[in-house]
Amino acid sequence: MGAGSVVTGLGVVSAIGQGKEAFADALLQGRTAFGFMQRPGRQKDTRFIGAELGDICLPSDIPPQALRTASLSATAALAVLHEAWHEAQLGELDPYRVGLIVGGNNIQQRELTAVHDAYRERMAFLRPAYGMAFLDTDVAGLCSAQFGIRGAAFTVGGASASGQLAILQARQLVASGELDACVAIGALMDLSYWECRGLRALGAMGSTQFAERPDAACRPFDRAHDGFIYGECCAAAVIESEQSASRRARAPYARLSGWAMVMDANRNPDPSHEGEVRAMRDALGRAGWRAGQVDYVNPHGTASVIGDETEVAALKEAGLGGAWINATKSLTGHGLTAAGAVEVAATLIQMRKGRLHPCRNLDDPIDPSLRWVGPEAVDAPIQTALSLSMGFGGINTALCWEAMR
Repeated sequence: MGAGSVVTGLGVVSAIGQGKEAFADALLQGRTAFGFMQRPGRQKDTRFIGAELGDICLPSDIPPQALRTASLSATAALAVLHEAWHEAQLGELDPYRVGLIVGGNNIQQRELTAVHDAYRERMAFLRPAYGMAFLDTDVAGLCSAQFGIRGAAFTVGGASASGQLAILQARQLVASGELDACVAIGALMDLSYWECRGLRALGAMGSTQFAERPDAACRPFDRAHDGFIYGECCAAAVIESEQSASRRARAPYARLSGWAMVMDANRNPDPSHEGEVRAMRDALGRAGWRAGQVDYVNPHGTASVIGDETEVAALKEAGLGGAWINATKSLTGHGLTAAGAVEVAATLIQMRKGRLHPCRNLDDPIDPSLRWVGPEAVDAPIQTALSLSMGFGGINTALCWEAMR
């Protein structure tokens, strides 16, 4: 990796807080925003539980005309990119040396469903912008146009691992010397009632057990878990070469010291114990760390019955049972394509603050021998952390983060 890759900027929007300071405050206080989802196009004969964003507040330097045909996913991407871009002061760099990776595919399904429903009987009047707006690449195009990004810009899809895959791809472009900095965005996956119904039928989305108690439905690693609870969110991380950050006197959040992506050779949604262990060990090996050196793990932790059980067993086999563990999804819900990037942001924020956020609804852990953060935040100096994301299709990713102080 040469001189190494570091994170010099973050941006976050979530149902519990917009902007990284509001997000950090909500995390450490253990706040949630779960309820019966109300966004048009998301309910149909069933009350799905989730956490939805309020109005996204965009700064005045993003012109209104840029938002006229922007989807919810694109608007969220602009918001997090703006925050991360200005924190990292990327305007100082040659625009041909700055890139953008948008993690996620099929991210605008609710918007597309709404258009299909509205124009089904009058297709001749379909607005021309639909011809480009239905493409996920439109999000990358809109963002690159607004910020003058001239380096590589494209999308990568890896289901719920997309956010971390975007970071892995950004790291590769920076490490190769092609770019000085690359922004990785975990895109907001905007579900329609079709996706909600399909994920519920698959057994992935809860909650049957807590159908009338939205606040109790999201419970990663608890024995009463019955599936993930969706949460709208989006995050951006600026991956920059350590040399560039030093030259510009930027103070990084952390160094990306190790990484791994391992496939299970499996189309189906079931997790792989072997694949998860291999991803953890490969990332630790690249970092040159022993498992016992890891202070904190931010797990995938979706509240899927088989997923949580598999991940706990993999963490123990990889030797990570002594690290602090909490589940960010217990507060934010599962952002799907955004989840990996949002949880990286949560990891780095906690490392900087020396404080770990609580786990909500972890009343009866499936394995009480692990070092869970309970219902209250804990002070913990974190020098080394591991973040994990897995996706349908047999995708396992792991990232090792090292504090720079």
